[in-house]
Amino acid sequence: MIDRRLLINIDLVLAGLVVTVCLLGILNIYSATTPYKIVGTAYYIKQFYWMLLGMSISLAVSSIDYHILEDLSYWFYGLLLLLLIAVLLVGKKTMGATRWLDFGLFTIQPSELMKIVIVMTFARFFNNFQSVGGRTVKEALIPLGLLAVPAALIMKQPDLGTATLVILIALSMIIYVGLRWSAIVTFICITVPMAWIGWTFLLRPYQKNRVLDFLDPERSRLGSGYHIIQSKIAVGSGGLTGKGFIKGTQSQLRFLPEQHTDFAFSVFAEEWGFIGCLLLIILYLSLVLWGLNIARRCNDRFGGLLAVGVTAMLFWHIVINMGMVIGLFPVVGVPLPFFSYGGTSMITSMVGIGLLQSISMRRFMF
Repeated sequence: MIDRRLLINIDLVLAGLVVTVCLLGILNIYSATTPYKIVGTAYYIKQFYWMLLGMSISLAVSSIDYHILEDLSYWFYGLLLLLLIAVLLVGKKTMGATRWLDFGLFTIQPSELMKIVIVMTFARFFNNFQSVGGRTVKEALIPLGLLAVPAALIMKQPDLGTATLVILIALSMIIYVGLRWSAIVTFICITVPMAWIGWTFLLRPYQKNRVLDFLDPERSRLGSGYHIIQSKIAVGSGGLTGKGFIKGTQSQLRFLPEQHTDFAFSVFAEEWGFIGCLLLIILYLSLVLWGLNIARRCNDRFGGLLAVGVTAMLFWHIVINMGMVIGLFPVVGVPLPFFSYGGTSMITSMVGIGLLQSISMRRFMF
């Protein structure tokens, strides 16, 4: 049962921003999938169902006192590590990657859940172990250790995009609580040899090709660089006002790969142009700033850290996806929150919104 006092204090600005982006995403998915020969339920209808389910889950999460998560966070972290190990041992393999666990009636992707769990884990750790004047290298080793284990397991699947996001979310929270300059310089010096080791021994050939294509898309115009080239053509051809709804040539002629998922923003940019993209970016910017505002207004440190972590999760999804489709970042398969087609992404993002709602609504009660 949801406390009526909480419903009175529901954050309408947060809810309004999320619903607006979701509806724009459904409209864009309709356009992107128009040239598809679809058997069964259309993608935009499915996305609408996912939105409704996600909103229900978000409402359920918001009804839970987020302080309870502080006690459960380490348990969730341990459970997710076990599930990530299980993925490598008995996971469902799809398109050369093993990322799913099949439980018969349903499947789950533990790496997606880890985005939320790493936020809760770091929020509890930094709430319990505070530091004056910024953290030293020694004080940062424990949280970095908590990050390294799931990141390595996710990389092993392999899932470079999700591993990158988990790392960026955690690092954002570490930077938020503060690091001493000596620690920053030390970690920068360590990053260079670690990057070389990762490139030489951890990345698969197709992942290396993505990085090389980012540096020079022309090296394989019809191969691994095709995605970036076609996406940049779509974005650039939109001009100031776009070609119009369902009138984008790149999407309607199906030159764009994954145009309803990872490259949904390319479809939107071609059809609505710079003005439409600016509107969408303003909506996302407002969402991020409102999340930080919720963190600022929170009455306790754990809630503030939790809000910062969730906001960082949304921020990095947005930045990486938009950067990816315009050639600023390598293609790593990161969806645009609430906009790209996909149930897993929608549910994970809605859980984050539910946590922000829980924090925002309870500022009047404590």
